[in-house]
Amino acid sequence: MNPTTHALSINPANGETVGSYPYETEQQLDAALERATHAFRTWRRQPVSQRAELLLALAATLREQAENMAQMITLEMGKPIAQARAEIEKCAQLSEWYAAHGPAMLAPEPTLVDNGSARIEYRPLGPIFAVMPWNFPVWQVLRGAVPTLLAGNTYVLKHAPNVMGSAYLIQQALQKAGFADGLFEVVNVTNEGVSKAIADPRIAAVTLTGSVRAGIAIGSQAGAALKKCVLELGGSDPFIVLNDADLDAAVQAAVIGRFQNSGQVCAAAKRLIIEAGVVEAFTAKFLEASRKLVMGDPTSSQTYIGPMARFDLRDELHGQVQATLEEGATLLLGGNKVAGAGNYYEPTVLANVTDQMTSFRQELFGPVASIITARDAEHAVALANDSEFGLTASLFTTDAAKARDIANQLETGGIFVNAFSVSDPRVAFGGVKKSGFGRELSHFGVREFCNAQTLWLDRK
Repeated sequence: MNPTTHALSINPANGETVGSYPYETEQQLDAALERATHAFRTWRRQPVSQRAELLLALAATLREQAENMAQMITLEMGKPIAQARAEIEKCAQLSEWYAAHGPAMLAPEPTLVDNGSARIEYRPLGPIFAVMPWNFPVWQVLRGAVPTLLAGNTYVLKHAPNVMGSAYLIQQALQKAGFADGLFEVVNVTNEGVSKAIADPRIAAVTLTGSVRAGIAIGSQAGAALKKCVLELGGSDPFIVLNDADLDAAVQAAVIGRFQNSGQVCAAAKRLIIEAGVVEAFTAKFLEASRKLVMGDPTSSQTYIGPMARFDLRDELHGQVQATLEEGATLLLGGNKVAGAGNYYEPTVLANVTDQMTSFRQELFGPVASIITARDAEHAVALANDSEFGLTASLFTTDAAKARDIANQLETGGIFVNAFSVSDPRVAFGGVKKSGFGRELSHFGVREFCNAQTLWLDRK
């Protein structure tokens, strides 16, 4: 099939075609936008309690369909099956959480007007256009779609071309749970179709999770159309370990934080910034743990590192590793493409990385860890902030006061003390700098695509 006319899903474990999906015509896109617009007129008037009930039904449906959906994730982008199953369960828990807590977040909010006659109402905006990535094919979609739908909006998904099978399974799950036609639309369109959708007056707002380059393109188009957008872009997250840290806990978190999903995570422990007093001990423990990771067939429950999702991305990653080594870094583990039909890259550890090297300055989206030595805590903070990105950070120390002080200095959207970074519905998720703007999850996520409308009765 021609990738210019079809979205192709290629199994990265063996190079075989999983699915081929013809790109939709302008007329098909128009019909999808019309369905989303028509559905919005009814959905916005439905009580939020009824919307919440549908989220509970969605959670049940996701669990019923979990194995089928997890297998599709593994086939399309190579995620180890155990992690794919966990992704679906996380989505079910997300739906349950918003069903339980979301309605209160959308309740009218009192103001400081003395007689209580004024309040803020949270009203939906309309159809929201979402451009989503392949690395968490279901979670990335539903962590935005669930609160967006609960708020009374409709959702139009343009998914990554290599995971369109997952996109349609999500749509089927919502339909099976009782969501009416038009509430969740999937459009398989090219970049030209994306531009048409953003410019279309029926689309109320736009959200993207993706690269900085994609964020600039989508953000520019949304701005030209005067539409709000939320951008969750790249990250080169610092993982700081101070001299007083629990090293065993730090190593365990660093291994998961760097190598889960074969290192293809935006909020991940990409720059391991270790204070000089423990860098040798940390490195030895981290190497020992990294060598134990099982790489192989992603359909095996024993596999922790599967293939990278796309062959071009493996080539790009290898180029970044080679550039860093040429700049003077030390290769402690890995550093090679694995021969064969699969798109595997060895778990790789680079040491003696400095702030001018490629793996420090760029985001490495794969199973590569960079170890950077900090002279002291102050230097660690400076290194952490010396980045164009600002998504999340991790900090390991047993000194709570020091942790709070350093947290106040870190330029990121989230800081996790003595833990690796996660996205969790109980807390806001998003970044600063070139990691984007706007927030997902928590009450921020459910209100991002709402009109905060002032209602003032009988103003005197």
